[in-house]
Amino acid sequence: MLRIITQRSEAQTELRRICDRTHDDQVVHKEATVREVLQAVKRQGDRALLHYTEEFDGQLLKPEELRVSGSELDAAYQQVSKELLDAIRLACRNIESFHRQRVPKSWVQFGDHEVVLGKRYTPVDRAGLYVPGGRASYPSTVLMNAIPAKVAKVPQIVMVTPPGPNKAVNAAVLVAAQEAGVQEIYRVGGAQAIAALAYGTETIPKVDVITGPGNIYVTLAKKLVYGTVGIDSLAGPSEVLIIADSTANPAHVAADLLAQAEHDPLAAAILLTPDSGLARQVVAEVDKQLINHPRNLLTEKAIAHYGLVVIVDSLSTAAELSNEFAPEHLELEVADPWSLIEEIRHAGAIFLGCSTPEAVGDYLAGPNHTLPTSGSARYASALGVETFMKASSLIQYSPAALQQVASAIDLLAQAEGLPSHADSVRLRMQDMREEDLP
Repeated sequence: MLRIITQRSEAQTELRRICDRTHDDQVVHKEATVREVLQAVKRQGDRALLHYTEEFDGQLLKPEELRVSGSELDAAYQQVSKELLDAIRLACRNIESFHRQRVPKSWVQFGDHEVVLGKRYTPVDRAGLYVPGGRASYPSTVLMNAIPAKVAKVPQIVMVTPPGPNKAVNAAVLVAAQEAGVQEIYRVGGAQAIAALAYGTETIPKVDVITGPGNIYVTLAKKLVYGTVGIDSLAGPSEVLIIADSTANPAHVAADLLAQAEHDPLAAAILLTPDSGLARQVVAEVDKQLINHPRNLLTEKAIAHYGLVVIVDSLSTAAELSNEFAPEHLELEVADPWSLIEEIRHAGAIFLGCSTPEAVGDYLAGPNHTLPTSGSARYASALGVETFMKASSLIQYSPAALQQVASAIDLLAQAEGLPSHADSVRLRMQDMREEDLP
């Protein structure tokens, strides 16, 4: 059952506990296991991939079975309904349209004394996308990771995902990958898949950026290979925080909380409201909707450990508590969400109004659903086109422009004890003077 608390200090303590829910004593042991996997794949390539796929996923693969074949990709379209295909294509259009607005533009500025400055944005050569399996299939994760890479014009987009029973990959995942522009798909998951993308094997190419969520082993692997490759973020378990007033429908609020809790036993579902009546109604609705829930056990576990209802004295207090928590998903189920949003400083994605459940953003609104978790919305943003691009500064000085700043560079170089820095300018100035001699 959802707990109801009324004291702000207790609420702050509980919110900190929930935010820190992945910091357990087993992380050090798990990290040692991940290091072992990374090194094995780095040294042994495909042989290690096959070994760990059998050990962790229970699937015995041959090297030629790592890559999903063209015939499997074609067959996937026959296994999904026309209605699902239409929904995937609608999501593709919306997500692509949104991300096209976020492509950074290269620019050049011509200043005084023939100084040219600018910035040039270019995509990485290869992107590696991790799509989790396990408890469910996630075609939406495919779209949210692949489409920004496609919009960024990454030449090669590679996807890895764990094999299911009989070595199969979910048909909807395969269709989503093809619709989103993925060129290569490999049936391998876990830390070993991250290692393959980071270091390359005989079959899987080394990439420049790895994106996509996964379990703790995947997250630790991404953390350990960062520097060898770029990553999007270290995603933790998902979370929603809802601020609701008396205009909210308790059945809708309960469904939104459960929509988060059904992801994972570590998922967090939090309601902040100044309406004590609504709080009690939502608790009752959660219990009601859990009856005969298809994912009852894990959803109940999430609600029991990381579900919370806080009765606050005002919406402003709710906004303050939300900012302290910095939620991945924030729903403002209030009469005037645009007014309240002025008080919100930290959130991965904000859903405004009672007709905007988080599911809209999860699937097809357009903004990315790969978001900062565990309080990292204080400093981080959603995955986007810029994740797959990098910027090069452009600098050009004419001889006259260099002459204007030569003495300042000389002084700065001397202050840092770097004589060749000074010489690199001084020698050019000397050559200019000699050229000017009759």
